[in-house]
Amino acid sequence: MTTNSKGKIAVLIEEHFDGTEYRRFNEYFPSKGYEVEYISHLWGNKSIRFGSNPEHNTIEEHVTVTTEIEDVKPEDYQGIICIGAYAMDRLRYQVKVAKGQKNNAPAVVFLRQAIANQNLKIGAICHSLWLFCADRELLQNRRVTCAHNIICDVENAGAEIVYDCDATKDLVIDGNLITGRHPGMVDLFMETFVKELEKVKSYALV
Repeated sequence: MTTNSKGKIAVLIEEHFDGTEYRRFNEYFPSKGYEVEYISHLWGNKSIRFGSNPEHNTIEEHVTVTTEIEDVKPEDYQGIICIGAYAMDRLRYQVKVAKGQKNNAPAVVFLRQAIANQNLKIGAICHSLWLFCADRELLQNRRVTCAHNIICDVENAGAEIVYDCDATKDLVIDGNLITGRHPGMVDLFMETFVKELEKVKSYALV
C-alpha cells in the first residue's frame, strides 16, 4: 500500500469478467485515493491470467491475479466488490460436495466473513450476486438490484429485488451491501461505493 493511499479495495474476479467494469474500476478508484487489488482462487498457482467477456468478438481485457483469496482476510480491505459478468459463477465452484453441506468454495467462505462485518462495505453489480446465491444466508431478506436475467436466482436465494417501473432499480443500498443493476450504472455504483466508504471513516473519527 502506498503512503498516500486511503486503503485497498478488493475486487473478486475470475474468467469472463465484465470489461467495462474492469476498466472503470482501474480508473476511478485510484483517482479517489484507493488501490484496487484483484483477488481470486488460484488453485495452487502463483498467478493466473483471466480474460474478460468478448467484446466485438475479441477478449479485450486481461488481468494477472497473484493474490490468493485464502491468504487474505476481509478486514485487510476498506471495501470488497464482486465484479460482474460470469466470473462470480465460476468462483462458486467446489471440487467436493455432499448433501446438506454448505458451499465451501474459497470465495464463498471469504464472502461469508465479509458480509458478517457490518463496518465493511460490500459491492455487487450485474450478475455478481450469483456468488451470494451459493448460500441463501448471504441474501436472505436483503434488498437488492441485479441484472434482469438472474432475478429468479436472486429471489430464490431469499432476497427482495427492488423494482423501478418495468426494470430493476439502478442502485440499492441495504446496510453494508451496495448493488448495481448492470455495467451501464457502473459510474453511479462506484461513486456511491466511495461515499459509503467515506461515511464509515467519518463515523470512526467521531
